[in-house]
Amino acid sequence: SFGYYTAYAVIIYRTVYGELTLGDLTFLSGSFLRLRSLMEAILIRFSSIADSALYLRDLFDFLQMKPNIHSTVNSLPFPGKILKGFTFDNVGFRYPNSNQWVLRNISFTLMPGEKVALVGENGAGKTTLVKLLTRLYDPTEGRILLEGRDLRDYDLEGLRDAIGVIFQDYVKYHLTASENIAVGRISELKNEERIKESASRSLADSVIERLPDGYQQRIGRWFKRGTNLSGGEWQKIAIARAYMRDAQMLILDEPTASLDARAEHEVFKRFVELTIDKCAVLISHRFSTVRMADRIVVLHQGRLLEHGSHEELLASGGQYADLFQMQAAGYL
Repeated sequence: SFGYYTAYAVIIYRTVYGELTLGDLTFLSGSFLRLRSLMEAILIRFSSIADSALYLRDLFDFLQMKPNIHSTVNSLPFPGKILKGFTFDNVGFRYPNSNQWVLRNISFTLMPGEKVALVGENGAGKTTLVKLLTRLYDPTEGRILLEGRDLRDYDLEGLRDAIGVIFQDYVKYHLTASENIAVGRISELKNEERIKESASRSLADSVIERLPDGYQQRIGRWFKRGTNLSGGEWQKIAIARAYMRDAQMLILDEPTASLDARAEHEVFKRFVELTIDKCAVLISHRFSTVRMADRIVVLHQGRLLEHGSHEELLASGGQYADLFQMQAAGYL
């Protein structure tokens, strides 16, 4: 600014003493004003680039991060068929830099073909247990065994390929209905028969048939001609991804929270029927669906409180019975 006003003073001085004409004064004044605006714009742009570079550095640092969980050097191939099941052997877990245990002293077995329901109040550790089973985390203490071997001994890619999971915070892809389902097994993107079969299993076929372009209809509002779905309809699409995966183990972590009671009952009934020869884990706060499981595991403050069938747990009169009776009382 000092140089700008100094230049102005010189021009005015020279004009007063006749060295410059009024036309020269007007021309030079306009030129200096425009030059100042351009310089300010350039400096603002450089400042913006410098600010953006800070975010780019964060991005590159993130891309260079290495996963903490990976396969061992001589990892075992994941078994083609699970014969002995998964065993939680005194498993405990706490997050890094935290002294609070999320899970502690968890021991039980998930047998082949068995349907196990995880029950407990919010924060009991149900979702964390599922994440340990899929090796999104590793136990802080204890072991998870598969076929008698530590789960960490198996190839990580093979493990995750053999498990289909739908978490409660599933992703809404603004793609076509067909592509949304095919995300569950992206290599089968063009397999229309498998996609439609998966939709039928999750009861999403009735939702898709009502769309203007059927399976080719883009869902979501990000793009033109996209149509939005209700929360319950999105959940049926998400569940279809798990069936699309056709994995040895299926895990449903409260994926039906937006469904009404009748729809949730139908979805879980179909889930039990279609996973007869598969390991399955389901999490739900509705006991009308939980009772369909072969065995129910009750967690409380990160510890295994009790487990057994619906009838056995009711007869024992423990926390499961209390929670069941409280929920049932709300319908009377």
